[in-house]
Amino acid sequence: MKFSVLEKNLMKQLEERIRDTTPGVMVRAYQGGRIICDVSAGNTFAYYDLASLTKVIFTTQAMMYAFELSKWNFETKVADVLSWFPHKETRITELLTHSSGLAWWLPLYQEINTQLPLEKRREQLREILQGLKIEKQETAVYSDVGFLVLGFILEKFFDKPLHDVWEEIKNKFYLGTTLEFHPNNQTSIRTGLFAPTEECSVRRKLIQGEVHDLNCWSLGGVSTHAGLFGSIDDVGWFSLHLRSQLMGIARYSIRQKTAQLFAKRALPEGKGDWAMGYMMPTPGSASCGSYFSLDSIGHTGFTGTSIWYDPKMDMSIIILSNRVLYGSDNKAFGKLRPEIHNWIVENYRRSGV
Repeated sequence: MKFSVLEKNLMKQLEERIRDTTPGVMVRAYQGGRIICDVSAGNTFAYYDLASLTKVIFTTQAMMYAFELSKWNFETKVADVLSWFPHKETRITELLTHSSGLAWWLPLYQEINTQLPLEKRREQLREILQGLKIEKQETAVYSDVGFLVLGFILEKFFDKPLHDVWEEIKNKFYLGTTLEFHPNNQTSIRTGLFAPTEECSVRRKLIQGEVHDLNCWSLGGVSTHAGLFGSIDDVGWFSLHLRSQLMGIARYSIRQKTAQLFAKRALPEGKGDWAMGYMMPTPGSASCGSYFSLDSIGHTGFTGTSIWYDPKMDMSIIILSNRVLYGSDNKAFGKLRPEIHNWIVENYRRSGV
């Protein structure tokens, strides 16, 4: 395989930096819709646990699709859709922008009976969510719990179980990809093809081909906050799909106007760096480095994954890793991720690819 100067430089930098940071990393970058960088270092795999990339690949896209179908608007309250939701003034947009005041995380797996059928487990989840309090903060607080509520909203919008909602979204936007949940925490694909994540103290085994997130695991591997698995090709496809929506050239039902509306900053500066479901760069500490514009959108995943797209540079960068194999408390990857983005932009500008 012939590598460009950009790729050779990046591989050298990665090989020097990943030791004690992550077992391996895959990096792909697109500019103008074409690949300018496609490299890997260390021990890599065909498929990765995408973790919270699920939020943008599935949930945000499904919410946009429902918006296009006029099932909700930016004034719609959660209780307008879910009669059981106790906080009557909370808007759906507050769930997407992590500004609802719901808890950031809860050990739901401790309360959900994994011996029950999946439908019964979701009933247990609903009962838990129904009893939660809201504590409004001055700034947005990233909340998996808020995205779990969005799962019930999607089931109501489409009148079908959550995995069936995903199947509709996949058939519409991602047909031909290997993006998939593992229902019942099982897959027909050989587990050795999946990047192992962590030695789990709850499940008492090394997790491989099974979702890392314990709350998603307790729900049977399908959720709106985590659960998707995929390859570098799959997440690359998503980045091109996102670009096409924003440029108005997508061959799907999402209008450019809607895509751009969801990609706009949704909270005032200082209150939270969020569009509708998408992260936006935090000046001085953005996970997409220091060159991506403040109009960029993306998301990170706890397992060591990320996707960022900058409409001004027309550049997207995808990173897949299993940094949690070195322990969930491993913080080194958080420093490496923005450096990777900076290296790519700097090498791209120097090489004139």
